[in-house]
Amino acid sequence: MRDVSVVRDGKRILDSVSLSIGKNESVAIIGNNGSGKTTLIKLLRGETRPYFDEDSPATMKIFGEENWSIFDLRSRMGIVSMDLQNQFEQGTLVSEVIASGFFGSLDVFRNMEVTAEMFSKVHDAAVMMGIDDLLDRRTEGLSLGEMRRALIARALVSEPSMLVMDEPMTGLDITMASKFRKMFDILIKAGVSLIMVTHDLADIPESIDRVVMMKNGRIFAEGHKDALFTSETMSDLYDEPIKVERDNRTYRMHLLT
Repeated sequence: MRDVSVVRDGKRILDSVSLSIGKNESVAIIGNNGSGKTTLIKLLRGETRPYFDEDSPATMKIFGEENWSIFDLRSRMGIVSMDLQNQFEQGTLVSEVIASGFFGSLDVFRNMEVTAEMFSKVHDAAVMMGIDDLLDRRTEGLSLGEMRRALIARALVSEPSMLVMDEPMTGLDITMASKFRKMFDILIKAGVSLIMVTHDLADIPESIDRVVMMKNGRIFAEGHKDALFTSETMSDLYDEPIKVERDNRTYRMHLLT
C-alpha cells in the first residue's frame, strides 16, 4: 500500500500509510489501542476500503492484484481474532467451526456441502492444532485456549497464503500463551506466513523478526525487532517510561513507575 488513508466520521483512522509485506514474510504489528492496528488488518482483509483523495491517490495491491474478489481474498487469508470468536453460536460443533473456514461463514448451513475431502482437511487441521479429540464437542464447553486453537484450525483449513491474527493471546494465561508462541513458530517454519497484531512484545514468536510500529494512525517505525525493541524506542511509541528486557529471543517490556 502507498499513501493509504482510512477516514471514518471525518476522522483519519489511518493517515497516509505506506507498507509492503513480501511473499512468505511474517510480520508483527504493534502499538497502543487506537493506533490503527486493527484498521490496517481490515484493509488487508478487504473489510474496509481506502479513502480516495483526488489530489493524492492511494494505491493498494493484495497478492499482487489491485482488484480482487472478497471471497477469493478471504480464502487466501485466514483470520483469528477475539471478535470472530465471539460471533460463533455456543451450540456450534468444533468440526463445524473448522469447516466453516471453507465458506467464510460462522457455521455450516444447510446449503453448504462438506465433502469427504473437506472433512479430511478438517481432521488434519484439528490434528495439527491438537484438538482432533474435540471435533464432536460444542463450543460452549471449550476453554479459551481450545476455542482459539479451533479458530486457527479454521483459518488453516483452506490452506491460506497468509494467516492474520489480531491479538491472538488475549485472555490466555502465561502457560497457554507460551504454548501458542511455540505453535506459531512451528507454523512459520512449515511455510505459513503470519501477520500478528499485538500490543505486548512477549506475544511475538521468536521466528518473527520484522516489526511495524503504529502510532496515531501512522507508521511510527519499522524494521528488525533487535534494532527497534529498545527502552528508548518503546517509551517513545507508548509515551510512557518503559524498560525493555531480552531473554534469548523473547522480549518483554515493563512500565517504570
